[in-house]
Amino acid sequence: MVRSLHHAVRETWRRPKDALPYDYRRDRMAQWRRDPVINRIEKPTRLDAARRLGYKAKQGVVMVRTRIRRGGLRKSKINMKRKPSKAGMLKITMAKSTQRLAEERVARKFPNLEVLNSYWVGEDGKNKFFEVILLDPSHPVIQADKQLGWVADRRHTGRVHRGKTSAGRRGRGLRKKGKGAEKIRPSLRANQNRGK
Repeated sequence: MVRSLHHAVRETWRRPKDALPYDYRRDRMAQWRRDPVINRIEKPTRLDAARRLGYKAKQGVVMVRTRIRRGGLRKSKINMKRKPSKAGMLKITMAKSTQRLAEERVARKFPNLEVLNSYWVGEDGKNKFFEVILLDPSHPVIQADKQLGWVADRRHTGRVHRGKTSAGRRGRGLRKKGKGAEKIRPSLRANQNRGK
């Protein structure tokens, strides 16, 4: 049975540490660290993930690789009287994931483009690397595209800052359904801020 190219790429990226040689991954990360923080690229590194999230190799579609710090948050020590268990220094997570922050920074760098989606491409000791798919809503090729033309509508302006991408919807809890998700919709601020 002949497997497709996309299937082979997807299997490789499912467990990159096992499928890709260590030297190759190390040298690639070293090169990415030398690149600018927000770096425009010609084509996606993970073609299967990019196609799955809406990428097309045509005019008006822009690919950007970005890096962002990794790791959790840590609050400073509280010197007032308090139970040690309530000090709350470790295991603190942000309201937004690092992937959402990376998407928003890219969107600010390219104000005339809209973020379609993003995906993980690697991480080292200090950084996580994401590739972001951007669309030009004013480009005639995008406007004429059946699958991507919706982005030209003005109501989709600034969609990444409103949590409308895949990572944004995950952070808003919209992947959940049924029991336990009653307070999430229509938004996290509805239902007396009980969404999270």
